[in-house]
Amino acid sequence: MSNSTFNRSLLALCLLSISSLVYADTTLVAVAANFTKPMNEIAAAFEKSTGHTAQLSFGASGKFVAQFENGAPFEVFLSADDKNPLKLEQSGLAVPGSRFTYAIGKLALWSSTANYVDDQGNILSSGGFKHLALADPKLAPYGAAALEVLKNKGLLEKLQPLFVQGENIAQTHEFISTGNAELGFVALSQIIDNGKITKGSGWIVPETLHSPILQDAVLLKTGANNPAAKALLDFLKSAPALAIIQKYGYGLPK
Repeated sequence: MSNSTFNRSLLALCLLSISSLVYADTTLVAVAANFTKPMNEIAAAFEKSTGHTAQLSFGASGKFVAQFENGAPFEVFLSADDKNPLKLEQSGLAVPGSRFTYAIGKLALWSSTANYVDDQGNILSSGGFKHLALADPKLAPYGAAALEVLKNKGLLEKLQPLFVQGENIAQTHEFISTGNAELGFVALSQIIDNGKITKGSGWIVPETLHSPILQDAVLLKTGANNPAAKALLDFLKSAPALAIIQKYGYGLPK
């Protein structure tokens, strides 16, 4: 290879590198707490694939909405339900037509103690525990789903005095994992690895016992002109992202 050819090739590589840096952007993303594990993996794959970076914050969906309404600078919202993104679209805080279901959540009754929760959830009616953890139903869709389950099983009135409420599903999981509650309702994604519950014992709640947990994503108006925000939403629909979502026990939209 001649020196001139080598120099041209080197220049092309440098320009490509500079171009990648110029066009790589960061987007601020608010993510429902139940989606912490898969979203960390998805963000890493997103950066590797596109060069863009997703800066993630995790919490309760309802609390995030209040932050958006008060001017928080998030650009993308991955909710634990479909109602909050719709509300944002209707109020003018989200880009119309950008909303879609990225995952269908699954609820589990879980204890950090092995052989404590049976695989039919009969412990709820047989009792013997003093604390039942769930996420605040007013803020967290998984908490609302847990209430539905107890109502449908005719156990709400009996078990309500035992409730220990977390602000979000991450705090609820912490209550159970530290033993502050003997058992409670969490997202299946928090306790699963390669399709199996990895620690303690649990019951995967049949979807017939609660309304579908449709988790929607939406582009906020603050991110309308950020290429990274739009690219992240597109990436969520890609095969690599869908494979990660399924790995953590979520259903996929049809």
